[in-house]
Amino acid sequence: MKSRVITVKGSEIAIVARHEQDYISLTGMVKNFDGGGALIEQWLKNKDTVLFLGVWEQLNNPVFNSLEFEGIKNEAGRNSFFLSAKKWIEATRAIGLYAKAGRYGGTYAHRDIAFEFGSWLSPEFKLYLIKEFQRLKDEESRAASLEWNFQRMLAKVNYKVHTDAIKERLIPLRLTKAQIGVVYASEADLLNVALFGMTAAHWRQANPDQAGNMRDAATLEQLVVLSNLEGLNAVLIHQGMAASERLQQLNTIAITQMQSLLGNPALQQLPHAAEKKLT
Repeated sequence: MKSRVITVKGSEIAIVARHEQDYISLTGMVKNFDGGGALIEQWLKNKDTVLFLGVWEQLNNPVFNSLEFEGIKNEAGRNSFFLSAKKWIEATRAIGLYAKAGRYGGTYAHRDIAFEFGSWLSPEFKLYLIKEFQRLKDEESRAASLEWNFQRMLAKVNYKVHTDAIKERLIPLRLTKAQIGVVYASEADLLNVALFGMTAAHWRQANPDQAGNMRDAATLEQLVVLSNLEGLNAVLIHQGMAASERLQQLNTIAITQMQSLLGNPALQQLPHAAEKKLT
């Protein structure tokens, strides 16, 4: 689990991804406050905190133990009441808080809950926390956009190599421009079927309201594989391999590479190319 770190009012605060959501270190947040880690348990024993955590879990956690929550809620506010993050999680199956070991260990909370805790610590601290968190998310968004655009550009560059090979090996002399376009379109759809399981026309029929084409809607992993398939198809064309054989081989390569990129051995295979027809 990769940690990112932001600095808020001199405190280094770790942020990790969990359940595809950002979780912020409460332990890091209290580092420069009097009381340190004890502030977390002090906040947790507050009745308003318990009510807030309960509502958050009911909205976001389908396995939340509401019955146990009712018992905790009834006890909250009493002088003898005590609640730790571990006790809360074990009793209610909560997902908004969790404890993490290791270099960036401590108590973590979903960003919604962390911002609420920040308000309790200090409204000023909360505002700085939100500002730094948003700056981090903006940087990550820009980086992801640049990476996607780079892969899209790479796919376009490799497509030039791909079409040059088609022109040299597949296009007979004296074809009209319209005929040449049909040959290019068929080869492009060969790659589309190998990777996406459908032709461009089929994709447009299935997505009439979506802007752009199927490659514009592709994931970063699909664009990486598409770029690789374009170069491989050019080599196979130079070798004189028939389209049907190339389609089958490229589909097998697409499946293998997508499985490797996504790191999931149980990844559902792409539709088998032999069962598809180019239009």
